Amino acid sequence: MAHSKRAFFLASLLPLASTLAYSQHQGHQMPGMAPPDTSQAHMNHAGMDHGAMGHEGMGMNMSHAYSRNLPMNRNGSGTAWNPDKTPMYMWMSHHGQWMVMNHGAVNVRYSRQNLGRDAGQRGGGAFGAPNWFMTMAQRPIGEKGLLNLTAMLSLDPLTESGNGYPLLFQSGEAYKGQPLVDRQHPHDLFSALSVAYTHSFSEDVDLTAYLGYPGEPAIGPVAFMHRISAMPNPDAALGHHWQDATHITFGVATLGLRYKQFKLEGSNFTGREPNEHRYGFDKPRADSWAGRLNWNPTPSLALQVSRAFIKSPEELHIDEDVKRTTASIIQSNMWGDYRYITSALVWGMNQHVADGHTDPASHSVLAETNVQLGKPAVYGRYEFVQKSDEELRIPRNAPDTGHLNYNVHALTLGANYRVAQLAHTDLTLGAQATVYRPDADIKAYYGSTPVSAQVYLRLNPSLMKMGQ
Repeated sequence: MAHSKRAFFLASLLPLASTLAYSQHQGHQMPGMAPPDTSQAHMNHAGMDHGAMGHEGMGMNMSHAYSRNLPMNRNGSGTAWNPDKTPMYMWMSHHGQWMVMNHGAVNVRYSRQNLGRDAGQRGGGAFGAPNWFMTMAQRPIGEKGLLNLTAMLSLDPLTESGNGYPLLFQSGEAYKGQPLVDRQHPHDLFSALSVAYTHSFSEDVDLTAYLGYPGEPAIGPVAFMHRISAMPNPDAALGHHWQDATHITFGVATLGLRYKQFKLEGSNFTGREPNEHRYGFDKPRADSWAGRLNWNPTPSLALQVSRAFIKSPEELHIDEDVKRTTASIIQSNMWGDYRYITSALVWGMNQHVADGHTDPASHSVLAETNVQLGKPAVYGRYEFVQKSDEELRIPRNAPDTGHLNYNVHALTLGANYRVAQLAHTDLTLGAQATVYRPDADIKAYYGSTPVSAQVYLRLNPSLMKMGQ
Protein backbone atom coordinates (compact mmCIF):
# COMPACT_ATOMS: atom_id res chain seq x y z
CA MET A 1 0.00 0.00 0.00
CA ALA A 2 2.88 2.37 0.88
CA HIS A 3 4.53 1.72 -2.49
CA SER A 4 1.31 2.46 -4.40
CA LYS A 5 0.84 5.74 -2.51
CA ARG A 6 4.38 6.81 -3.30
CA ALA A 7 3.99 5.89 -6.98
CA PHE A 8 0.79 7.92 -7.17
CA PHE A 9 2.50 10.90 -5.52
CA LEU A 10 5.48 10.74 -7.88
CA ALA A 11 3.20 10.60 -10.89
CA SER A 12 1.26 13.60 -9.61
CA LEU A 13 4.37 15.77 -9.32
CA LEU A 14 4.70 16.37 -13.06
CA PRO A 15 1.34 18.03 -13.77
CA LEU A 16 1.48 19.85 -10.43
CA ALA A 17 4.86 21.38 -11.20
CA SER A 18 3.79 22.32 -14.73
CA THR A 19 0.67 24.02 -13.38
CA LEU A 20 2.72 25.94 -10.83
CA ALA A 21 5.19 26.99 -13.48
CA TYR A 22 2.41 28.17 -15.76
CA SER A 23 0.75 30.18 -13.00
CA GLN A 24 4.04 31.84 -12.11
CA HIS A 25 4.70 32.63 -15.76
CA GLN A 26 1.27 34.16 -16.16
CA GLY A 27 1.86 36.14 -12.97
CA HIS A 28 4.10 38.48 -14.98
CA GLN A 29 0.98 39.88 -16.63
CA MET A 30 -1.54 39.85 -13.80
CA PRO A 31 -4.19 42.57 -13.99
CA GLY A 32 -3.13 45.81 -12.39
CA MET A 33 0.57 44.87 -12.37
CA ALA A 34 3.21 46.21 -14.69
CA PRO A 35 5.37 43.63 -16.50
CA PRO A 36 8.83 43.29 -14.95
CA ASP A 37 11.83 45.07 -16.37
CA THR A 38 14.24 42.16 -16.93
CA SER A 39 16.84 44.13 -18.84
CA GLN A 40 19.20 44.27 -15.87
CA ALA A 41 19.06 40.51 -15.34
CA HIS A 42 19.92 39.97 -19.00
CA MET A 43 22.81 42.42 -18.76
CA ASN A 44 24.11 40.40 -15.82
CA HIS A 45 24.13 37.28 -17.97
CA ALA A 46 25.90 39.11 -20.74
CA GLY A 47 28.86 39.74 -18.44
CA MET A 48 28.51 43.44 -17.66
CA ASP A 49 30.48 45.08 -14.85
CA HIS A 50 28.27 43.72 -12.07
CA GLY A 51 30.12 45.16 -9.13
CA ALA A 52 29.76 48.71 -10.42
CA MET A 53 25.97 48.71 -10.73
CA GLY A 54 24.04 50.67 -8.12
CA HIS A 55 20.41 50.21 -7.23
CA GLU A 56 19.40 53.12 -9.45
CA GLY A 57 20.19 50.88 -12.44
CA MET A 58 18.36 47.84 -11.11
CA GLY A 59 15.00 48.58 -12.76
CA MET A 60 12.24 47.20 -10.54
CA ASN A 61 14.50 46.05 -7.68
CA MET A 62 16.48 43.54 -9.76
CA SER A 63 19.22 43.36 -7.15
CA HIS A 64 20.85 40.75 -4.96
CA ALA A 65 18.80 39.44 -2.05
CA TYR A 66 21.13 41.04 0.51
CA SER A 67 22.50 44.10 -1.29
CA ARG A 68 20.97 46.82 -3.43
CA ASN A 69 24.40 47.26 -5.05
CA LEU A 70 25.09 43.68 -6.25
CA PRO A 71 23.52 41.64 -9.08
CA MET A 72 20.93 39.03 -8.21
CA ASN A 73 22.99 36.39 -10.09
CA ARG A 74 25.19 36.30 -6.97
CA ASN A 75 22.30 34.85 -4.92
CA GLY A 76 23.11 31.45 -3.44
CA SER A 77 21.85 29.54 -0.41
CA GLY A 78 21.56 31.40 2.87
CA THR A 79 23.87 34.40 2.65
CA ALA A 80 26.59 32.60 0.63
CA TRP A 81 27.75 34.02 -2.72
CA ASN A 82 27.71 32.57 -6.22
CA PRO A 83 29.76 34.15 -9.03
CA ASP A 84 28.09 37.09 -10.77
CA LYS A 85 27.98 35.14 -14.05
CA THR A 86 25.93 32.30 -12.56
CA PRO A 87 23.01 31.13 -14.77
CA MET A 88 19.63 31.69 -13.15
CA TYR A 89 16.85 29.11 -13.37
CA MET A 90 13.69 30.64 -11.91
CA TRP A 91 10.16 31.92 -12.27
CA MET A 92 9.99 35.62 -11.47
CA SER A 93 7.20 38.16 -10.99
CA HIS A 94 6.73 41.68 -9.61
CA HIS A 95 3.95 42.75 -7.25
CA GLY A 96 4.14 46.44 -6.61
CA GLN A 97 7.44 47.06 -4.78
CA TRP A 98 8.01 43.33 -4.26
CA MET A 99 10.10 41.11 -6.55
CA VAL A 100 9.36 37.39 -6.15
CA MET A 101 11.75 34.67 -7.38
CA ASN A 102 10.79 30.98 -7.35
CA HIS A 103 13.41 28.26 -7.71
CA GLY A 104 13.34 24.49 -7.36
CA ALA A 105 13.84 21.05 -8.86
CA VAL A 106 12.21 17.61 -8.81
CA ASN A 107 14.24 14.56 -9.87
CA VAL A 108 12.01 11.54 -10.53
CA ARG A 109 14.54 8.71 -10.76
CA TYR A 110 15.58 5.11 -10.26
CA SER A 111 18.93 4.56 -8.55
CA ARG A 112 20.80 1.27 -8.21
CA GLN A 113 23.70 1.23 -5.77
CA ASN A 114 26.53 -1.33 -6.15
CA LEU A 115 25.53 -3.12 -9.33
CA GLY A 116 26.40 -6.82 -9.33
CA ARG A 117 27.30 -6.91 -5.65
CA ASP A 118 28.08 -10.21 -4.00
CA ALA A 119 26.06 -11.70 -1.15
CA GLY A 120 26.53 -9.71 2.03
CA GLN A 121 27.89 -6.62 0.30
CA ARG A 122 26.09 -3.31 0.70
CA GLY A 123 23.91 -1.67 -1.91
CA GLY A 124 20.39 -1.80 -3.29
CA GLY A 125 18.00 0.11 -5.53
CA ALA A 126 15.03 2.42 -5.13
CA PHE A 127 12.64 4.73 -6.95
CA GLY A 128 12.44 8.23 -5.52
CA ALA A 129 12.14 11.93 -6.23
CA PRO A 130 14.58 14.22 -4.36
CA ASN A 131 13.14 17.73 -4.53
CA TRP A 132 13.20 21.26 -3.17
CA PHE A 133 11.24 24.48 -3.78
CA MET A 134 12.31 27.98 -2.74
CA THR A 135 10.61 31.39 -2.85
CA MET A 136 12.51 34.64 -2.27
CA ALA A 137 10.64 37.93 -1.95
CA GLN A 138 12.38 41.28 -1.57
CA ARG A 139 11.61 44.98 -1.66
CA PRO A 140 13.47 48.24 -1.05
CA ILE A 141 12.93 50.03 2.26
CA GLY A 142 13.40 53.76 2.00
CA GLU A 143 16.53 55.14 0.33
CA LYS A 144 19.06 52.67 1.75
CA GLY A 145 17.27 49.55 3.00
CA LEU A 146 16.42 46.15 1.51
CA LEU A 147 14.08 43.57 3.04
CA ASN A 148 14.25 39.87 2.09
CA LEU A 149 11.91 37.02 3.00
CA THR A 150 12.86 33.46 2.03
CA ALA A 151 11.01 30.15 2.34
CA MET A 152 12.29 26.76 1.21
CA LEU A 153 10.28 23.55 1.29
CA SER A 154 11.09 19.93 0.48
CA LEU A 155 8.72 17.01 -0.03
CA ASP A 156 11.54 14.53 0.62
CA PRO A 157 9.70 13.10 3.66
CA LEU A 158 7.01 11.86 1.24
CA THR A 159 9.13 10.88 -1.76
CA GLU A 160 12.16 9.44 0.08
CA SER A 161 10.55 8.05 3.27
CA GLY A 162 11.96 8.57 6.73
CA ASN A 163 15.39 7.06 6.14
CA GLY A 164 16.12 8.78 2.83
CA TYR A 165 17.51 7.25 -0.34
CA PRO A 166 20.32 4.68 -0.86
CA LEU A 167 23.76 6.19 -1.54
CA LEU A 168 26.96 4.18 -0.99
CA PHE A 169 29.37 5.59 1.60
CA GLN A 170 26.97 8.36 2.65
CA SER A 171 26.52 8.93 6.39
CA GLY A 172 25.06 11.45 8.83
CA GLU A 173 21.96 11.88 11.03
CA ALA A 174 19.77 9.07 12.38
CA TYR A 175 16.43 7.30 12.01
CA LYS A 176 14.61 5.31 14.72
CA GLY A 177 17.62 5.39 16.98
CA GLN A 178 20.05 4.07 14.36
CA PRO A 179 22.62 6.04 12.35
CA LEU A 180 21.95 6.44 8.64
CA VAL A 181 24.69 4.60 6.72
CA ASP A 182 24.90 4.22 2.94
CA ARG A 183 21.83 6.46 2.76
CA GLN A 184 21.24 10.19 2.30
CA HIS A 185 18.81 11.59 4.85
CA PRO A 186 15.67 13.39 3.61
CA HIS A 187 15.47 17.15 4.01
CA ASP A 188 12.86 18.77 6.24
CA LEU A 189 9.52 19.99 4.93
CA PHE A 190 10.45 23.47 6.17
CA SER A 191 14.07 23.75 5.06
CA ALA A 192 14.31 27.55 5.33
CA LEU A 193 12.19 30.36 6.75
CA SER A 194 14.27 33.52 7.04
CA VAL A 195 14.07 37.29 7.17
CA ALA A 196 16.92 39.71 6.51
CA TYR A 197 17.43 43.45 6.41
CA THR A 198 20.36 45.11 4.62
CA HIS A 199 21.36 48.73 5.07
CA SER A 200 23.48 50.31 2.35
CA PHE A 201 25.90 52.91 3.69
CA SER A 202 27.29 53.44 0.19
CA GLU A 203 27.70 51.51 -3.05
CA ASP A 204 30.72 49.80 -1.47
CA VAL A 205 29.47 49.09 2.06
CA ASP A 206 26.44 47.05 3.23
CA LEU A 207 25.47 45.66 6.62
CA THR A 208 23.08 42.67 6.71
CA ALA A 209 21.20 41.16 9.66
CA TYR A 210 19.80 37.68 8.89
CA LEU A 211 17.51 35.50 11.06
CA GLY A 212 16.42 31.99 10.13
CA TYR A 213 14.24 29.35 11.76
CA PRO A 214 15.32 27.28 9.99
CA GLY A 215 18.13 29.05 8.18
CA GLU A 216 21.75 28.65 7.08
CA PRO A 217 24.72 29.90 9.12
CA ALA A 218 27.88 31.30 7.56
CA ILE A 219 29.62 27.97 6.99
CA GLY A 220 30.93 26.60 3.70
CA PRO A 221 30.05 27.39 0.11
CA VAL A 222 26.63 27.62 -1.52
CA ALA A 223 24.86 24.35 -0.60
CA PHE A 224 25.04 21.61 -3.22
CA MET A 225 21.45 21.83 -4.51
CA HIS A 226 21.89 25.58 -5.19
CA ARG A 227 25.20 25.24 -7.07
CA ILE A 228 24.65 25.11 -10.83
CA SER A 229 27.76 22.91 -11.06
CA ALA A 230 25.86 20.30 -9.00
CA MET A 231 22.42 20.88 -10.57
CA PRO A 232 22.47 17.83 -12.94
CA ASN A 233 23.40 15.36 -10.18
CA PRO A 234 20.39 14.25 -8.07
CA ASP A 235 22.65 12.86 -5.32
CA ALA A 236 24.03 14.74 -2.33
CA ALA A 237 27.80 14.97 -2.05
CA LEU A 238 29.48 12.29 0.09
CA GLY A 239 31.31 15.12 1.88
CA HIS A 240 28.02 16.88 2.66
CA HIS A 241 28.61 16.69 6.43
CA TRP A 242 32.11 18.12 6.02
CA GLN A 243 31.11 21.02 3.75
CA ASP A 244 27.53 22.33 3.72
CA ALA A 245 25.26 20.16 5.92
CA THR A 246 24.32 23.18 8.07
CA HIS A 247 22.12 24.57 5.28
CA ILE A 248 19.10 23.49 7.37
CA THR A 249 19.60 24.77 10.92
CA PHE A 250 16.78 25.45 13.37
CA GLY A 251 17.86 28.79 14.73
CA VAL A 252 20.38 31.11 13.03
CA ALA A 253 21.42 34.73 13.53
CA THR A 254 24.03 36.16 11.14
CA LEU A 255 25.59 39.59 10.83
CA GLY A 256 27.48 40.34 7.62
CA LEU A 257 29.51 43.37 6.55
CA ARG A 258 30.33 43.82 2.85
CA TYR A 259 33.11 46.03 1.53
CA LYS A 260 33.20 46.05 -2.28
CA GLN A 261 33.81 42.42 -3.32
CA PHE A 262 34.54 41.16 0.22
CA LYS A 263 32.07 40.13 2.90
CA LEU A 264 32.85 39.12 6.50
CA GLU A 265 30.13 37.23 8.37
CA GLY A 266 29.57 35.83 11.84
CA SER A 267 26.79 33.47 12.95
CA ASN A 268 25.33 32.21 16.22
CA PHE A 269 23.23 29.11 15.61
CA THR A 270 21.89 25.73 16.78
CA GLY A 271 24.51 23.00 16.51
CA ARG A 272 22.14 20.01 16.60
CA GLU A 273 21.25 18.68 13.16
CA PRO A 274 17.55 18.21 12.28
CA ASN A 275 15.92 15.19 13.91
CA GLU A 276 13.97 12.46 12.11
CA HIS A 277 10.62 14.26 12.54
CA ARG A 278 10.81 16.10 9.24
CA TYR A 279 7.48 17.96 9.45
CA GLY A 280 8.12 19.90 12.65
CA PHE A 281 10.41 22.56 14.09
CA ASP A 282 13.33 21.57 16.31
CA LYS A 283 14.34 23.38 19.49
CA PRO A 284 16.61 26.41 18.89
CA ARG A 285 19.74 26.32 21.07
CA ALA A 286 22.07 29.18 20.00
CA ASP A 287 25.07 27.17 21.22
CA SER A 288 27.39 27.26 18.17
CA TRP A 289 29.46 29.85 16.30
CA ALA A 290 30.82 30.35 12.80
CA GLY A 291 32.73 32.92 10.77
CA ARG A 292 33.17 33.22 7.01
CA LEU A 293 35.09 35.45 4.62
CA ASN A 294 33.71 35.71 1.06
CA TRP A 295 35.59 37.21 -1.89
CA ASN A 296 34.45 37.54 -5.50
CA PRO A 297 37.64 38.74 -7.24
CA THR A 298 36.04 38.61 -10.73
CA PRO A 299 32.48 38.19 -12.07
CA SER A 300 33.35 34.52 -12.81
CA LEU A 301 34.67 33.49 -9.38
CA ALA A 302 33.37 33.18 -5.82
CA LEU A 303 35.80 32.21 -3.03
CA GLN A 304 35.20 31.58 0.67
CA VAL A 305 36.89 30.28 3.80
CA SER A 306 35.00 29.50 7.00
CA ARG A 307 35.48 28.10 10.47
CA ALA A 308 32.81 26.82 12.87
CA PHE A 309 32.41 25.34 16.32
CA ILE A 310 29.34 23.07 16.23
CA LYS A 311 27.90 21.94 19.56
CA SER A 312 26.64 18.33 19.68
CA PRO A 313 25.52 18.02 16.03
CA GLU A 314 24.58 14.30 16.17
CA GLU A 315 21.70 13.24 18.41
CA LEU A 316 23.28 9.79 18.89
CA HIS A 317 26.51 11.38 20.19
CA ILE A 318 25.34 14.29 22.31
CA ASP A 319 28.70 14.62 24.11
CA GLU A 320 30.65 15.06 20.88
CA ASP A 321 31.27 18.47 19.30
CA VAL A 322 32.74 19.29 15.88
CA LYS A 323 35.19 21.93 14.71
CA ARG A 324 34.63 22.42 10.97
CA THR A 325 36.83 24.28 8.50
CA THR A 326 36.01 24.78 4.81
CA ALA A 327 37.37 26.53 1.75
CA SER A 328 35.94 26.67 -1.76
CA ILE A 329 36.15 28.17 -5.24
CA ILE A 330 33.08 28.36 -7.49
CA GLN A 331 33.53 29.30 -11.16
CA SER A 332 30.96 30.19 -13.81
CA ASN A 333 31.12 31.46 -17.39
CA MET A 334 28.35 31.88 -19.99
CA TRP A 335 28.70 32.47 -23.71
CA GLY A 336 25.06 32.11 -24.81
CA ASP A 337 21.58 30.92 -23.82
CA TYR A 338 21.92 27.49 -22.22
CA ARG A 339 25.64 27.57 -23.02
CA TYR A 340 27.93 27.75 -20.02
CA ILE A 341 30.49 25.97 -17.89
CA THR A 342 30.38 26.09 -14.12
CA SER A 343 32.59 24.30 -11.61
CA ALA A 344 33.26 24.01 -7.89
CA LEU A 345 36.27 22.94 -5.82
CA VAL A 346 35.38 22.39 -2.15
CA TRP A 347 37.45 21.24 0.83
CA GLY A 348 36.05 20.49 4.26
CA MET A 349 37.66 19.25 7.48
CA ASN A 350 36.01 17.95 10.67
CA GLN A 351 37.65 17.58 14.07
CA HIS A 352 35.55 15.72 16.63
CA VAL A 353 35.91 16.79 20.26
CA ALA A 354 34.69 14.73 23.23
CA ASP A 355 35.69 14.81 26.92
CA GLY A 356 38.42 17.30 26.14
CA HIS A 357 40.00 14.98 23.56
CA THR A 358 40.21 15.96 19.88
CA ASP A 359 40.21 13.12 17.33
CA PRO A 360 42.50 13.30 14.29
CA ALA A 361 41.02 15.49 11.56
CA SER A 362 39.09 13.92 8.71
CA HIS A 363 39.04 15.57 5.29
CA SER A 364 36.84 15.76 2.20
CA VAL A 365 37.52 17.18 -1.25
CA LEU A 366 34.98 17.71 -4.03
CA ALA A 367 35.59 18.79 -7.63
CA GLU A 368 32.60 19.06 -9.98
CA THR A 369 31.88 20.55 -13.40
CA ASN A 370 28.71 21.04 -15.44
CA VAL A 371 28.96 21.93 -19.15
CA GLN A 372 25.67 22.98 -20.80
CA LEU A 373 25.71 22.96 -24.62
CA GLY A 374 22.19 24.01 -25.54
CA LYS A 375 19.82 21.12 -24.91
CA PRO A 376 22.48 18.53 -23.97
CA ALA A 377 24.79 18.72 -20.97
CA VAL A 378 27.69 16.66 -19.66
CA TYR A 379 28.90 16.73 -16.09
CA GLY A 380 31.17 15.05 -13.58
CA ARG A 381 32.02 14.95 -9.89
CA TYR A 382 35.11 13.58 -8.13
CA GLU A 383 35.14 13.14 -4.36
CA PHE A 384 37.65 12.08 -1.75
CA VAL A 385 36.35 11.65 1.77
CA GLN A 386 37.64 10.10 4.99
CA LYS A 387 34.93 8.31 6.95
CA SER A 388 35.37 6.58 10.28
CA ASP A 389 34.50 3.02 11.21
CA GLU A 390 31.73 4.45 13.37
CA GLU A 391 30.20 6.47 10.51
CA LEU A 392 30.23 3.43 8.17
CA ARG A 393 29.38 0.95 10.97
CA ILE A 394 32.49 -1.13 10.40
CA PRO A 395 33.15 -3.50 13.36
CA ARG A 396 36.42 -2.99 15.26
CA ASN A 397 38.49 -5.77 16.79
CA ALA A 398 39.95 -3.38 19.36
CA PRO A 399 37.19 -0.90 20.35
CA ASP A 400 39.39 1.10 22.74
CA THR A 401 41.94 2.19 20.15
CA GLY A 402 39.91 5.16 18.89
CA HIS A 403 38.20 5.69 15.58
CA LEU A 404 39.80 4.55 12.34
CA ASN A 405 39.39 6.67 9.20
CA TYR A 406 38.94 4.98 5.83
CA ASN A 407 39.64 6.71 2.51
CA VAL A 408 36.93 6.61 -0.14
CA HIS A 409 37.26 7.88 -3.73
CA ALA A 410 34.21 8.34 -5.99
CA LEU A 411 33.96 9.47 -9.62
CA THR A 412 30.59 10.29 -11.19
CA LEU A 413 30.06 10.95 -14.92
CA GLY A 414 26.70 11.82 -16.44
CA ALA A 415 24.83 13.38 -19.31
CA ASN A 416 21.34 14.74 -19.84
CA TYR A 417 19.16 16.24 -22.56
CA ARG A 418 16.34 18.77 -22.33
CA VAL A 419 13.48 16.92 -24.01
CA ALA A 420 10.76 19.54 -23.58
CA GLN A 421 10.10 23.09 -22.44
CA LEU A 422 6.59 24.16 -21.49
CA ALA A 423 5.27 27.15 -19.55
CA HIS A 424 8.79 28.31 -18.65
CA THR A 425 9.59 24.84 -17.24
CA ASP A 426 12.33 22.45 -18.42
CA LEU A 427 11.88 18.68 -18.62
CA THR A 428 15.29 16.98 -18.76
CA LEU A 429 16.13 13.27 -19.17
CA GLY A 430 19.48 12.10 -17.84
CA ALA A 431 21.65 9.22 -16.66
CA GLN A 432 24.82 8.90 -14.63
CA ALA A 433 27.17 6.29 -13.19
CA THR A 434 29.53 6.35 -10.21
CA VAL A 435 32.66 4.27 -9.65
CA TYR A 436 33.97 3.98 -6.08
CA ARG A 437 37.40 3.04 -4.79
CA PRO A 438 37.33 2.26 -1.05
CA ASP A 439 40.19 1.41 1.29
CA ALA A 440 41.33 -2.21 1.14
CA ASP A 441 40.18 -2.76 4.75
CA ILE A 442 36.50 -2.20 3.88
CA LYS A 443 36.33 -3.87 0.47
CA ALA A 444 34.77 -6.93 2.09
CA TYR A 445 31.67 -4.79 2.82
CA TYR A 446 31.42 -3.06 -0.57
CA GLY A 447 33.58 -4.89 -3.11
CA SER A 448 36.86 -3.73 -4.62
CA THR A 449 35.33 -1.33 -7.17
CA PRO A 450 31.59 -0.87 -6.60
CA VAL A 451 29.60 0.80 -9.39
CA SER A 452 26.27 2.60 -9.08
CA ALA A 453 23.96 4.00 -11.77
CA GLN A 454 20.71 5.88 -12.16
CA VAL A 455 18.31 7.38 -14.69
CA TYR A 456 16.21 10.44 -13.92
CA LEU A 457 13.67 12.91 -15.25
CA ARG A 458 14.15 16.43 -13.87
CA LEU A 459 11.64 19.27 -13.69
CA ASN A 460 12.89 22.79 -13.00
CA PRO A 461 12.23 26.42 -13.99
CA SER A 462 13.70 27.46 -17.31
CA LEU A 463 16.82 29.58 -17.62
CA MET A 464 16.43 33.35 -17.68
CA LYS A 465 17.75 33.97 -21.20
CA MET A 466 19.99 36.74 -22.42
CA GLY A 467 18.65 39.49 -24.65
CA GLN A 468 14.93 38.75 -24.37
